[in-house]
Amino acid sequence: MTLTPLLAALLFAGGAAAGWIDSIAGGGGLITIPLLLWVGLPPQVVLGTNKFQSSFGSFTAARHYAREGLVPPGDALPGVLFTLAGATAGCITVQVIPGDVMNGVIPFLLLGIAVYLLFTPSLGHRESHARFSRIPFYALFGLLLGFYDGFFGPGVGSFWAIAFVLGLGFDLRRATGYTKVMNFTSNIVSCGIFLAGGNVLFGAGLLMGCGEIAGAALGSRMVVRRGVRFIRPIFVTMVIATTLKLLYDRFF
Repeated sequence: MTLTPLLAALLFAGGAAAGWIDSIAGGGGLITIPLLLWVGLPPQVVLGTNKFQSSFGSFTAARHYAREGLVPPGDALPGVLFTLAGATAGCITVQVIPGDVMNGVIPFLLLGIAVYLLFTPSLGHRESHARFSRIPFYALFGLLLGFYDGFFGPGVGSFWAIAFVLGLGFDLRRATGYTKVMNFTSNIVSCGIFLAGGNVLFGAGLLMGCGEIAGAALGSRMVVRRGVRFIRPIFVTMVIATTLKLLYDRFF
């Protein structure tokens, strides 16, 4: 692929838009994956380059949320460790079992999240009573969602955010911060697998990664300043968009 100035600008802009969306609600892959396919990369390189560039955005957002006190590093560490283990297992398993086996189930789970949020408008507006203690929560969801992200991935940010809201009683702003930490963890594992296989295009990935940093920095600042009322409509929109994309891929 020849990186002309116009293409370089397009890749940077796509990364920035995806970083902004991802730092708020997840779903940036709806921008970056079609963009990378459009420039003519083979599918395995698209997936590897996408994981590589999205790691820049998830790290930037996670770092900002941690610096603002939304995610104390020590508190998130058990989740990071369990997610690391789950994502590693998922990446290994997907080498044997195709990720397509989840295509028929995940869209409907995401649709359930969207409907639930629409009909419970107060969900995530404020902190509530935790239904899990921390270690059991991280053991269950870190392994389960880490595995899912390593194995298949679409919508994992939505699943994490809802898990934090319902399981630990977080408001949606705090849940978004913790979600980015877990996303970065599983991104790194997947990225390592693709790097080992030589399926990362560094030029495009670095350009998009720089855009991701800019977009994620802006988005995470907006989340901290504006809070749940800002996050919620974007979150619901991205859950529905991801659902429609997966249904389209599955049935058409």
